[in-house]
Amino acid sequence: MNVKEILRHVDHTLLAPTATTADILATCDEGLFYHTASVCIPPVFVKAAKAHVGDRLPVCTVIGFPNGYATTAAKCFETADAVENGAAEIDMVIPLGAVKAGDFAAVLSDIRAVRAACDGRVLKVIVETCLLTREEKIRMCEVVSASGADYIKTSTGFAGGGATAEDVALFAAHVAPHLKIKAAGGIASLADAERFLELGADRLGTSRIVKLVKEGNLL
Repeated sequence: MNVKEILRHVDHTLLAPTATTADILATCDEGLFYHTASVCIPPVFVKAAKAHVGDRLPVCTVIGFPNGYATTAAKCFETADAVENGAAEIDMVIPLGAVKAGDFAAVLSDIRAVRAACDGRVLKVIVETCLLTREEKIRMCEVVSASGADYIKTSTGFAGGGATAEDVALFAAHVAPHLKIKAAGGIASLADAERFLELGADRLGTSRIVKLVKEGNLL
């Protein structure tokens, strides 16, 4: 798999709490130059990023991030605000406490409400695999498959663990055919990126791949 093909699957990500507008716009410029799938940035920067990139690059943002325990109403407001500001893609965090309590109906309701607030935009559902058991991961494959979302996403990258090959393979074996997979967190090399794509991921959430390509002058 060549570098350009890998980059087409990358959500070029900057979610550091200390990021400035200048940092975000520089990330947008990198996404444009390297033809990434999107830029994934905090909600506060969506309007400026959209004004900067126009229709040349999808702007993705995160909702209920990183812990997922905002109320559903708050997530829906955040989502509607992001859409109004120009977000084309929404990555939301599920209520992890509900998963641990076995209340999968509440998780499904939360996702479906955000799906409605997306107003047709792409929705990716972050299930935070490093905090789940194997059985919970499989159950979340079923829940997200039934929710109307477009993607199931492994991780925020803020909970102590990221994507693993085992988790991506597990998702690929258990999601419905229409549901795509996003691997995120800890993708540190082009070999990692290629491996995740080969296992069935369609998107890669990472800040490192563009940096590696840029520093290595690989294009």
